[in-house]
Amino acid sequence: MNVRVSWEGDAFDPECPTRVILDRVGDKWTVLIIEILDDGPKRFGEIRQAIGGITPKVLTSTLRSLVADGLVTRQSYGEVPPRVEYSLTELGRSLQAPVAALRRWAELNVAEVIDNRDRQAGLEPVKPGSR
Repeated sequence: MNVRVSWEGDAFDPECPTRVILDRVGDKWTVLIIEILDDGPKRFGEIRQAIGGITPKVLTSTLRSLVADGLVTRQSYGEVPPRVEYSLTELGRSLQAPVAALRRWAELNVAEVIDNRDRQAGLEPVKPGSR
C-alpha cells in the first residue's frame, strides 16, 4: 500500500488538485448526500427518496465518486435479496459541519438571492408568501 506524505493544497494554484475536491464538495448532490448520511447508514432507495429529484444514474455516479474519494463507504451484505448500505467515513464526517452550514446559509438566503436575480432581469421582486 502506498502512503502519501501529508501536504496542504493551494486552491488558487491552477495545478493543485484541491480544485477537483472543491468541485466535488460543491456539487449539490454531494451536499445533500453528506447531510442525509449524517443520520447513519442508508440504503440507495432511502437516499434517493430523501433527496427527491435525483435520477438513479446520477445518484449511482455520485455515490461511486464519494466512495472513491473516501468520503463514503459502501457495505454489501451477503443476503437475499442483496442489501447495500452507504455511510460516512471519518473524512466524510469532517465535511458534514461545513456542508450543513452551506445548506443552511442557502435556505436562509434563497429569497434574497432570487429577488436580486429578478431585479437584474428587470422583474419586480416577489412579495413574501406569494412565491
